Formats: sequence, structure tokens, C-alpha cells
Amino acid sequence: MSKKKIPVVRKELLFPFIVITSLFALWGFANDVTNPMVTAFKKVMPELSWFQAYLVQAAFYFGYFCMAIPAALFIKRYSYKSGILLGLTLYAVGAFLFYPASILENYNFFLISLYVITCGLALLETTSNPLMLSLGDKETATQRLNLAQSFNPIGSLTGMMVAQFVVLSQIKSANYDNDAYAALDSAAKAAIKTEDLSIISYPYLGIGVVVLIILAIIAMTKIPNVQKEVSLSFRESIEKVFKKKAFFPGVIAQMFYVGAQIMCWTAIFQYVQYLNESTGSDINATYMNMIAMGIFLGGRFLGTILLGKMKAPKLLTMFAVLAVACCLGAILIPGMPGLISLVCISLFMSIMFPTIYGIALKDMGDEAKIGSAFLVMAIVGGSFFPLIQASIIDIGGDNLADTTIMGVPEVKFSFIVPMICVAVVGLYGLFASKIDKG
Repeated sequence: MSKKKIPVVRKELLFPFIVITSLFALWGFANDVTNPMVTAFKKVMPELSWFQAYLVQAAFYFGYFCMAIPAALFIKRYSYKSGILLGLTLYAVGAFLFYPASILENYNFFLISLYVITCGLALLETTSNPLMLSLGDKETATQRLNLAQSFNPIGSLTGMMVAQFVVLSQIKSANYDNDAYAALDSAAKAAIKTEDLSIISYPYLGIGVVVLIILAIIAMTKIPNVQKEVSLSFRESIEKVFKKKAFFPGVIAQMFYVGAQIMCWTAIFQYVQYLNESTGSDINATYMNMIAMGIFLGGRFLGTILLGKMKAPKLLTMFAVLAVACCLGAILIPGMPGLISLVCISLFMSIMFPTIYGIALKDMGDEAKIGSAFLVMAIVGGSFFPLIQASIIDIGGDNLADTTIMGVPEVKFSFIVPMICVAVVGLYGLFASKIDKG
């Protein structure tokens, strides 16, 4: 007698699954409308170094680190739905703060606005990921999370398109090279800066309105209460979570993975800029990033299928090895083939976040709320790893190829940082495989 196939999502839980899945697209939008803002702020405020411009990522992802544990405590005391509503509220508030930031023309105020947005995103991710794992049978939990995460790139692609067509193609600063901009008088520079900062704020004001609409829909939707009554204290919960052998290494692996993802999707703009300057080509960085995201989306769906046929740790290791190979290609291969190699990294990064999540929280039950908080804190990797990469790009000066490192232009060599990061993810896959066999 054949074993009955367990559905990834049961029919009675399909509508809640769809509602929660919509949130995955929301933070995908926020992540990828923000990545190109590093380049946008550098153009609008040319006095910024690359390190300073990359503070956009530091501010954005540091909010995850600060808010994850408070988020877990909040949903532990109240409910998943309460966590979602509070997260959406903070998301909207941070987005609307872009308006006064553009009026004041203060770079630090923009950074604060991004930080508030990610405090909201931390609540959403701390809540939605374990909720998704629990919306069905535990045997299909990792597949279910991969499926939900597959809709994250849809939001990301939308964010990239908005960044390109609403911001990067519209800001006036982009119409001037460094010498032409420097030749403008102070009044002309001030007028351009004022207009461009307003343009940068438009996507955030728009998404703020969308978030408020979704908040109203969620408030009227019944979310299943999958939480169990537990008497463990916060300290006891942490102790229980850290007893799981795959958990803490999973937190470390997640931190390195997020760093790799943000570096590859942010520094692709500098990589393309270098190619255009050195070869006279006219490649559009946003379009290349959108191709990478399309490949990433396809990889998520492919990963959901493959996880039904092979164990998650083994698949994670295999994809990490291939990602390392692509990073080497981006560093060593000149011209367009090197860029293609960089784009292909996204295919092999696609399954990493949800797969690490699923392995680390496997069989954790209600304590997944606390475990999830630490995995969301690990998103802080997107805060400081890009700064390391930016420091490498800055080594020779403000340009992207002022010097070479081991015979490679500094901007290309900087991809050694994401290469190391995905290698760490591969080591985690091997470690988890050994635990499975043990």
C-alpha cells in the first residue's frame, strides 16, 4: 500500500497561507528598492565616500538586530497577528518619515527612516517565518517556507523596477559626470539636490500607503492561532533552543548568507559601472539585477521541488559550492562573462535563507518563536558585510578601479567577501548533514 502524500498546504489553511505569503513580497520590496539607493545617494551627494553611501545598508539591516528579540517577546505574550499588525505599523511610519527627511535634506534622517522601516520588517519576519512553518504538517514545513519565500522575489523585482524607473532614471544628478557636476555653481547644485532627494522619497511614500491598506486587510482577517500554551520563561526558552545542535551554527550561517545576498545585489551596480567605464559599454545595472532576481525566483521554485526529492542539508551544500564557483568567476573572469557569473550567483543563493531557517528550527515546536528571533537578528549580516566590501572598493580612492589587488581591480576583488560568506553556508550544510546521519 503506497504512503499517502502529505500536502505542502492543506485546503483549510490555504487562505491564511495566501494572506501571510503576501507579507513576504512586502519586505522583498523594501529590501530591493533600498539596494539601489546606495548608488542614488552617492550620485545626489557626491561628497559621500562609498563607505558612507553603504551606510544605507548598515542602517537598514541593523534594525533587524535590534528588534528581533523584542519582536519574539511581543508575539510570545500576545499573538502572531498582533506582531504582524505592529510590524506593518512601524513599516508605514518609517516610510512616511522619508518626507521630512527629504525636506530637511539630512542624510542621517534618511538613515533613521530606514532603521524604523526595518524594525517593522523584523517584526514581520520574526512572526511570518515560524507561522508559515506551523501552518501545516511538520514534514512539509521547509517546503512550505520555501514556497512562501518564493513570492519574496516578486516584491523584490517590483522594488527594483520602482528604483530604476521612479528614482535612478529620474534623478538629475545622473545627467552629470563628476567634472560637469563640480563645474556647477552652488545654487544649481542645491536645486538639483533638493529635487533629487524628493524623488528618492517617492517610492517610500507610495509603499507607506500600500502598507496601510494591507494592515487594514490583515486586521479584518482571521489568522489561525497555532500557538500553544507554554509555561517556559524567556531564559528557559533560550536554553531549550540553543540545545538544538543545528540551531546556533544556523544563526551564524544565516548571518553570512544575508551578507552575501546584499553584497551581490548592491555591488552589482558598482560592478556594472566599472565595466561601462573600462570597456565603453552601456549596460544597465538595474536590468542585470532584475535578471538576477528572476533567476533567484526560479531557483526558489526549483528548490521547493528539489527539497521533495533530497535532504535539505545536502541541497544547501551543493548550491553553496556552485555559488562559490560563480563568485570566483565574477572576480577572475573579465568583461561580460564575469558579470554573467555574478548574476548566476543568485540562482544558487535562492534556497539558502528558507533552507537554513527550516534546518535550524526543525522540530522546535512553539519555541520556534524565540529561535526565529535569533535567525532574524542574523539578518544584521546585511549591515556590516557590505561595509567590508565597500572598504575594499575604497582602497585606491573614490573610483572603482584606482588600484589592483592580486592583479584584479578593487571592485572585482571585493567579491571575495561574498565568496567567503557562501562558503560558510556550505560548511553549515555539511555540519547539518552529519547531524542528520548521527
